[in-house]
Amino acid sequence: MTPRRERTLLQAVVALVCIVPFGASLTGILLGAAWLQPAPATDMDSHFRYLSGLFLAMGIAFASCIPRIEHKGGRFRLLGMMVIFGGFARLFSLSSVGVPSTGHVVGLCIELIVVPLVLAWQTRVAARCRSDARDTHRS
Repeated sequence: MTPRRERTLLQAVVALVCIVPFGASLTGILLGAAWLQPAPATDMDSHFRYLSGLFLAMGIAFASCIPRIEHKGGRFRLLGMMVIFGGFARLFSLSSVGVPSTGHVVGLCIELIVVPLVLAWQTRVAARCRSDARDTHRS
């Protein structure tokens, strides 16, 4: 696969994965914690909506990397680290409180498996695109 084609495939995968934070964050903002727990405490709902807003901003920031993803490594890794740290916090909850619902377990898998793989892939694509650009200039 050519570096350009791999870049396009990575862009498509990142765009597809961005659907998760957009959907979950907008649902969290609009419905609050009641989306997951009937009659949540006011403070819990407020905090949940705040975190949903942060999640939306992260989704937008990830999406902003798509057009020139091979040049956005620093931003992409920072955002990825934020997701991975969140995944470790979710893993801590799982070990201390118990196994959450299926949707949260899927989120945990995305946070601790999919995101690190996509970060590694972005690094590979960036390196291949740099190498391809150098080879093109030499020709």
